[in-house]
Amino acid sequence: MIKNYTYIILLFISVLPIFSQKNENSKFSDGPYIFIENSELIEKIIINGKVSSKILKKNTYDTIFNSEKSVFNKVKKIAALSDIHGKYDLAIKLLKNNKIIDKNLNWNFGKGHLVIVGDIFDRGDKVNETLWLIYKLELQAKKKGGRVHFLLGNHEYMILHKDLRYISPKYKTTSKLLNLNYDELYNKKTVIGRWLRSKPTIIKINNTVFAHGGVSKHFIDQSDFNIENINEIMRKSIDRTKQEMKSTNFYNTYYGKKSLIWYRGYFNDNLKDADISGILKKIESEHVVVGHCSNGVIVQLFDHKIFGVDSSIKKGKYGEILLIKNNKYYRGTLDGKKIKFNKKDN
Repeated sequence: MIKNYTYIILLFISVLPIFSQKNENSKFSDGPYIFIENSELIEKIIINGKVSSKILKKNTYDTIFNSEKSVFNKVKKIAALSDIHGKYDLAIKLLKNNKIIDKNLNWNFGKGHLVIVGDIFDRGDKVNETLWLIYKLELQAKKKGGRVHFLLGNHEYMILHKDLRYISPKYKTTSKLLNLNYDELYNKKTVIGRWLRSKPTIIKINNTVFAHGGVSKHFIDQSDFNIENINEIMRKSIDRTKQEMKSTNFYNTYYGKKSLIWYRGYFNDNLKDADISGILKKIESEHVVVGHCSNGVIVQLFDHKIFGVDSSIKKGKYGEILLIKNNKYYRGTLDGKKIKFNKKDN
């Protein structure tokens, strides 16, 4: 009799995780994910743990995304932030309070340019929502004479190259329910996947260069520093294998620790002002705006030559946005206050 009870208890314990998983999935929702299959658009949404699919009209979404130019001049106002890492709600609050978007999440920055300096992906659980927001704002901004620039950071390239170490547990569930690896949600057979493949890694607006990690002397020395060419090289590298890229010095130059997407030297390498001035001279710029290295607020280094816009949004508690107008630089706080960077700031 005891053996029978023991067997029943063990059986109950063994099936409990299954029931628990089913109960958890019954409350799970995510999407949409738009797949391109035989010239048709298939929308897949997860609602209460069940996958819903439907065929959309062919013109519902673009399926061809051409890369745009990477150098812009005479832009009167610019906003920049980085490393959102799926913290959609915090990013929304920051953008609203700084009047980049309105209360209905529509473009409110006129002819201004908004730069996302990399890393929407990983860590947080609202990556997909953030991507669709930026996708929408990009279209709206163009109609108003403005621009949204989403630069690919190291975490975008990690996902596109199947490195899934930092995805939120939510997206493991999404992958399981859709019966796809997470990176397949953003491959060339999806709308957002194709859209991502059109994005730049580095841009220049007026006298300021934007790149997720930054521009190192090593990168300049190892590459023909031409912004348009660099972006084309990086776009083509998305669907190359790591093995192929590592067969030459290419991987070290474009994906190594001193590359545009991984460099942390401005913060960690004890560089001198002359080093920074030398870099700026070679890239014909007066400032560089970077993400990647987290701080509590937006910071400036080397007498306002470098601005770091990773203000730790990924922690989900606070974040800031860099505002540039008439060559003056401001911290836009979470509650919408503008704090000007003065020459005395360190």
